[in-house]
Amino acid sequence: MESQTGERLLMRIHLGERDQWHGRPLYQAIVELLRSRHYAGATVYRGIMGFGATARLRTDRLEILSLDLPIVVECVDTEAEIEAILPELDPMIGGGLITLEKVRVRLYRPEPK
Repeated sequence: MESQTGERLLMRIHLGERDQWHGRPLYQAIVELLRSRHYAGATVYRGIMGFGATARLRTDRLEILSLDLPIVVECVDTEAEIEAILPELDPMIGGGLITLEKVRVRLYRPEPK
């Protein structure tokens, strides 16, 4: 296995499950955008409980079931790559939040044959 280490930027995009972009789920549009630009990768997480700027509680508990659970899209790439995509993401993220933090990465890849 080949190992690579270094500093990268972690971008977390917080939004709601029902958020849309041109008639499809916003999280899907974001992942497809990142993939089309050949970013290192992206993962979508669905939260089981949370609230945002409106302070409206969203949860998967049956007694107060929300149809708009919290969603987080994560992407780790170079600072230059993350900064380059932000202008394209800005118009897409209406009521969401993007956080950025520096991370140390240790990446393992199979050695080429």
